[in-house]
Amino acid sequence: MSERDPAIRAAIAGERRLLAPEVRRSPALLGALLHPGFHEFGASGRYWDRASVLSRLPADTGPAATPTATSEIRGVRLAPDVVHLTYDTVCDGRRAHRSSLWLLTPDGWQMYFHQGTPFPAEEE
Repeated sequence: MSERDPAIRAAIAGERRLLAPEVRRSPALLGALLHPGFHEFGASGRYWDRASVLSRLPADTGPAATPTATSEIRGVRLAPDVVHLTYDTVCDGRRAHRSSLWLLTPDGWQMYFHQGTPFPAEEE
């Protein structure tokens, strides 16, 4: 990753905001970070689109939500307006490899695609 690349830094900052419980509880804050064409293959195996995330995630994220820990976050700029991030997460003992695509839009950097793949602790 080029830590000097402002596009990669912006995508990483957006990714971290999306993992914050206070953002996950807010449809307005979530909506600002999710591209209109957003879609996800979750670590649960479920398919999510933008509307389903905006309606379900705030309802499922309580005030005592555990923050998600991230590690090994890396970014690559694929085009002037596209960044690909990969990283690992641990939340409530569940581990997942994560991959996301961020697009530069007139509203700023927004997540267009995300995928989570669970992995066992022994793989670390």
